[in-house]
Amino acid sequence: MSLDRRLFLSASMASLASAAWPAAPLRIGTVPGPQAEVLGLVRDLAPQGLQLQLEVREHGRALNADLARGALDAVSFEDGVAFAADPLRGQLASASATLTLPMALYSRRLRSLRQLAQGDTLVLPRDQAGLSRGLLLLHNHGVITLRDDSGLHAKLADVVVNRLALRLQTQPAAKLFAALDRAALVVIGAEDAMAAGLQPARDSLGLEDARSPYAGVLAVRRQDKDSPWVAQLVAAYHAEPVKAFLLSRYQGSVRRPW
Repeated sequence: MSLDRRLFLSASMASLASAAWPAAPLRIGTVPGPQAEVLGLVRDLAPQGLQLQLEVREHGRALNADLARGALDAVSFEDGVAFAADPLRGQLASASATLTLPMALYSRRLRSLRQLAQGDTLVLPRDQAGLSRGLLLLHNHGVITLRDDSGLHAKLADVVVNRLALRLQTQPAAKLFAALDRAALVVIGAEDAMAAGLQPARDSLGLEDARSPYAGVLAVRRQDKDSPWVAQLVAAYHAEPVKAFLLSRYQGSVRRPW
């Protein structure tokens, strides 16, 4: 266990009131990276018998399906927009916001968005979810203007104002970091950026707000949402040591929407 984690744990064990947790461990599904790391801290904070059993899967394979059928008790791996679109959404409910892994705008050439020039190349993720999210981020930073009714599912055709005639291109997520060598501005998701050594809060020219629609969710089965253990789990997740850990560990590059 790292020194940071030991310090936060030692400062917090007395801060969480004891609670009557289920006798069996709560099975929590998540993905590698910040989601798993923070849930690991929550597990280590366990007050008076709280038991969390983490199941970490690459890309969140079948986590919602396993939650819906009772093989898991909660999952924390996807953003609110993806969760709302899941076909199993009717059986599941969001218990709380978790983490925002902010999409951000990066450049090797520019020091601010004001330096964008006529005809510059701007690269976005090619997958539809990433593209829509990137277009909304650009809209919110005044780089482009989207059609009023485009909502959270914008397409390139929904760009109605592009005053600098920027050349909007798309690339697969795995090629976005390399695109920094040729493009004036590249839109990269937090996980891909951090895997390439970029920190959104430190290295970007603009990033998503912590309380964006893309904040992560802690999901449970709909019939469990009002169960006491869910409220207790959320309280543990939102404890002060978790806030402090996020700030110390990620320096604003993983954001807190609660």
